[in-house]
Amino acid sequence: MKLSIVVPCYNEEKNIPLILERFGEVIQRDDIEVILVNNGSTDGSAQVLSDLLPRYSFARTVHVEVNQGYGYGILQGLRECKGEYIGWTHADMQTDPADILKALDMIEQERGLVFVKGNRRKRPLFDTFFTMGMSLFESCYLHEKLYDINAQPNIFPKIFYESWENPPYDFSLDLYALYMARQKKLRVIRFPVLFPERIYGESKWNTGLKSKWKFIKRTIDFSVKLKKEL
Repeated sequence: MKLSIVVPCYNEEKNIPLILERFGEVIQRDDIEVILVNNGSTDGSAQVLSDLLPRYSFARTVHVEVNQGYGYGILQGLRECKGEYIGWTHADMQTDPADILKALDMIEQERGLVFVKGNRRKRPLFDTFFTMGMSLFESCYLHEKLYDINAQPNIFPKIFYESWENPPYDFSLDLYALYMARQKKLRVIRFPVLFPERIYGESKWNTGLKSKWKFIKRTIDFSVKLKKEL
């Protein structure tokens, strides 16, 4: 298996059919697997996965009984990956599955350890400024070049993942992965990805100023912990 891509799904029953259909359109090789993690969903996601997965030979699922965070769901999926390269993307269709194939093409053309990550375009102005502010803080505080930390997809060699110690269970996993890639001297390649509005559902964290403040506080707390530990 060349690539395993993890897709965490928390209450994404309406988006799961769309993302599976899109993966089916863009995957034209038999060495790619898609692992959809039912991350403690309370809607009909489990039933939708059960009904649809038999139609897609490249896809399988991991079930998490109780949601313990975005990062936890991804980590449960990464544990099951069989690919030489692994990574994750979102289930909300704000990142086109075709971008994963672009990232794989890039990583296959490189020598050595490489971390390939999207760089979002055409986002709302306020969200762009928010991301710029967080990126500036993280880069200055952790002394590494870190920007658009939560962009998708993320793809890297499985051997890199196997070096992780105590990765976080929440949205800080994106920060942890990018920071560790910088620390371990992987070549980080960024490429532009479009970031449209969600078709169905709402963001699980980006719901207003209050949610952004919680995100800032949680990220800063994790950054302090990460700097102390490493």
